[in-house]
Amino acid sequence: MTRVQFDREAVIQDCTRLFWQQGFSGASMQDVVKATGLKPGSLYLAFGNKEGLYQAALDHYARQSRETLRQTLESAPSVGVGLCRQLLRMLDEASRTDYCSCFLVKSQLELAASGGELHRKICSYLGQIENIYVEYLVREYPPLLAQQRAASLMMHVFGIRVYGYLGRERETQVAALQSGLPWLPWDASLAEGI
Repeated sequence: MTRVQFDREAVIQDCTRLFWQQGFSGASMQDVVKATGLKPGSLYLAFGNKEGLYQAALDHYARQSRETLRQTLESAPSVGVGLCRQLLRMLDEASRTDYCSCFLVKSQLELAASGGELHRKICSYLGQIENIYVEYLVREYPPLLAQQRAASLMMHVFGIRVYGYLGRERETQVAALQSGLPWLPWDASLAEGI
């Protein structure tokens, strides 16, 4: 019996989009087969089961999220400006008509009650993102303050990701961020037209 050859990364990207839009419970294996164009046997052989596919999608999304965050912070003239850019980018994403929040946040909310391995992995990925915030903030603040501010950033990120579904005016959301995170250099960031 010959094994079907396929582009594993392309399949993971297709599954990421599917699970991101429909959730773990909402996407059936029939949906996965349709999204990838592969037969169930090929999917099971390559990923084990639906949970294995979901795990691969989460890995893919988390890796991209970490890379994007690092690039944003590295390319900014300061950590504060980089953080403002990141948050304002999230607001802009939330204003799109096809807005779909953050795959990790949506997955955490969907799977929180399960307390299973997938949920633990999601919490780990979100913890890695928070650690990136700490890593950069500690360049400008004492460690304890950097950790507190990273936690505050995560709370605001969660808020943006969920609040974005309400379709509020961007100006209102920017003002809320400025009020909640007054220690960030909003004037400089907004002057750059971010």
